[in-house]
Amino acid sequence: MNEEGAGAADRLLGLIGEHRDTIRQALDDTQYALLLTRLTALAATEPDDDRAVRRALMGVRHALLPLPLDHPVRRRLDGSRGLMAPPGPGTVAGAQELAAWFRLPSPVREPAHGGDREQGRLLREPALSADEARIRCGGAPPPELIRLRDPRDGDRYPEFQFAPAGGTPHGVVLEVNRLLLADIDPWGAAAWWFSGNTWLGGAPAALLGRLPDQRLVGAARELAEGE
Repeated sequence: MNEEGAGAADRLLGLIGEHRDTIRQALDDTQYALLLTRLTALAATEPDDDRAVRRALMGVRHALLPLPLDHPVRRRLDGSRGLMAPPGPGTVAGAQELAAWFRLPSPVREPAHGGDREQGRLLREPALSADEARIRCGGAPPPELIRLRDPRDGDRYPEFQFAPAGGTPHGVVLEVNRLLLADIDPWGAAAWWFSGNTWLGGAPAALLGRLPDQRLVGAARELAEGE
């Protein structure tokens, strides 16, 4: 790991703390509660369990995606290479301090799927039913595909993941979704695809096929782990 990447996750947590007041103003109650839930999960991980810390960090990054594109923390998420490098020695301790700062006076629960505005927005995007996805995949859809559970309409697979005219899943989508841990946090992965990205110049889902595949992969890797 180079010096730029070393401690980058800790610096991100420091930036979150620096701008915690504007983060509270920018997020609605549900989004803020989700961020606190993800910070609390990170704070509860074992510092030596690198895989668990990485996954918890991914959850924190996903929870920050609703921030305005010009917010300093959101700009950092879309920013320089190496930024989202592996966690440092102070990552869990930093999350514990942040969780204390961000903690709401009432108990926080993970929002029910489809119950908040963000999840409602994602469910309004064009999608395939479970049966349609199975046909497109020639069998059970791979776990890398984003599957959003709608309490009214059942499982939904965002349509952008598939080639047009009845095509199969895009290979680049599967690669990006693996980086975004879509099988663990499909809502966060979907939010990344449908949210604006300053580095790419738009929402990744809208840029699929218009940008080189490796630019999309690189942007997802920046969020996931850095280089």
